Amino acid sequence: MADQKKKKLTPVQQEYHQLAKRHEPQRPLLRNFIRAFLVGGVICFIGQAIQEMFIYYFDFTEKTAGNPTVAVLIIISALLTGFGLYDRIAQWAGAGTSVPVTGFANSIASAAIEHRSEGLVLGVGGNMFKLAGSVIVFGVVAAFVIGLLKSLLLMGG
Repeated sequence: MADQKKKKLTPVQQEYHQLAKRHEPQRPLLRNFIRAFLVGGVICFIGQAIQEMFIYYFDFTEKTAGNPTVAVLIIISALLTGFGLYDRIAQWAGAGTSVPVTGFANSIASAAIEHRSEGLVLGVGGNMFKLAGSVIVFGVVAAFVIGLLKSLLLMGG
């Protein structure tokens, strides 16, 4: 809690906060770090294996195999979310499941599943893009700024 908020608390409230803090269970940080690292690594390993499959079996180049690899990871993540498995993995692994593509696909699919009873347009579509909208806007703005900087640097050099 911020120091300014502590100053506004009465002595009884401050005593209660100290008592609550003493009884709060310690977080197993090292265990959480290891789990997140392992699961994030496994997700990345699976992505790399999928990319190698596209290169080896379908004669993609390393550059062209990226897009179908991302699509397959999104489909796998959405399916696991639909079957309720992704959330179980996320509870065990914590931040390890928030590897950008799979974590984003999970959050979009979760929003769609949660609001499907409200209808396809207002329920599924509307709530899916509440989350996706901010990410898409950030992506577009970041791409614009980076493109603008690259253009300015190429003009100068």
